[in-house]
Amino acid sequence: MLSKERAGDIFECIKKLSSADEVEVLFSGGRFALTRFANNTIHQNVAEENHVVSVRTVFGGRTARAFTNKFDEESLRQVVRSAESLARVQHPDADLLPMPDSGEGSGNAGGGARATYASPSRHFQQTANVTPELRAEGVKKIVGVAETHKLTTAGVFSSAESVEGIFNSRGLSQWHTQTSAEVSITMLAGDSSGWQKANSPDVGNLDPLALAEVAARKALDSAHPREIPAGKYTVILEPAAVLDIVGFMFWDFSGMAILDQRSFLTGRIGTKLFGDNITIWDDVAHPLQTGSPFDGEGVQRQRVGLVENGMVKGVVYARATAERMKRSEFKDKAGPIAATGHGFALPNEMGEMPLNIVFAPVGDPKTVEQMIASTERGVLVTRLWYIREVEPFEKMLTGMTRDGTFYVEDGRVQGGVRNFRFNESLIHMLSNVEAMSVPVRSCGEESFDMVVPAMKVKEFNFTEVTKF
Repeated sequence: MLSKERAGDIFECIKKLSSADEVEVLFSGGRFALTRFANNTIHQNVAEENHVVSVRTVFGGRTARAFTNKFDEESLRQVVRSAESLARVQHPDADLLPMPDSGEGSGNAGGGARATYASPSRHFQQTANVTPELRAEGVKKIVGVAETHKLTTAGVFSSAESVEGIFNSRGLSQWHTQTSAEVSITMLAGDSSGWQKANSPDVGNLDPLALAEVAARKALDSAHPREIPAGKYTVILEPAAVLDIVGFMFWDFSGMAILDQRSFLTGRIGTKLFGDNITIWDDVAHPLQTGSPFDGEGVQRQRVGLVENGMVKGVVYARATAERMKRSEFKDKAGPIAATGHGFALPNEMGEMPLNIVFAPVGDPKTVEQMIASTERGVLVTRLWYIREVEPFEKMLTGMTRDGTFYVEDGRVQGGVRNFRFNESLIHMLSNVEAMSVPVRSCGEESFDMVVPAMKVKEFNFTEVTKF
């Protein structure tokens, strides 16, 4: 693994080789390994180790970036030459700011209205030490569950150790190491399926056997699905389903998206858009979150309130976006304006995005079982997939249910049903949440990981029944 000391030496070499006004170097990479299984058999085991250096140079407002994964002096000379040649032929960027210094990177530069907190350690040696044999043992347990229930299983068990760092010629240096492990399981029966997925920096938090049992139970309980008509139903969305649908709105919680008028929050910051029980933060330091505590420019990520009791409170900002917003026609309707440490590496066209979403717990959380017990007629959804945006301003989305969809009647699950296509507005959905569970770390397939609850939502709009 690349160490911060070795990265510092590489940066010093690059700095000496460069004639640019400013130079920035991003480091990323690590070790990744994956064991894949299908038809109840391991069929692939792969491992990769790679580290990448990304060099950005600046000449009089012109900037560009070049990459290499070779760290010898000649390769570093070539990547510096490429970054400088590209920068010199760019058009000057009037919004380009000087690179942040160490004070700004630490969040101590002033001007911010949000709080900064220290992130917990996200590197666990037992995860870094995961072997192919350990992953195979986990898969063996999963396959054992499948064979016990006469099912077919497929999925992955992966583990990784990664680094992310940034150095620049104004004295900023940031470094982050992290481990991760993930298990994803699909259980297949003749006409039904079940699914579960979980990840964590600490492999000790994963229980492949327990995940397999839940996925198998979903496949068995949804067998021989019956068809019920499309329409508006009370739905109980498990956390993975919540994550995959709400994830489509967080690109819009961006100062750049407001400036470009491509955000559904344009003109709505400071207004009540969702139900009273919806409060959302971006918080990299939350104990269930993961990821680097600094952004693509090395600025410390801050805890930012996005929604409070249904009211949109603000969006996140990269440094340059915040300066642009202060001069724009939107400045009086954009909420607090200050760099929040959410920018992507420059140059980019997207600006920034909140990536550590946390839904606040409600005062009277309900379990999924309690939500089912209180439902007269509804649908229980394990997860959603193939989600696409239909109409951006009302955040109308379409997609389908998958891998465990059940009919609920008189407070009990009555069996599996054929899957549905839905057309639903996120604004409507988050205004009609009747109950929520305790938020948990969840992962899906359509969006990034978040800390979200299960939700009971009334009048969720299913528009079509599928053939499976």
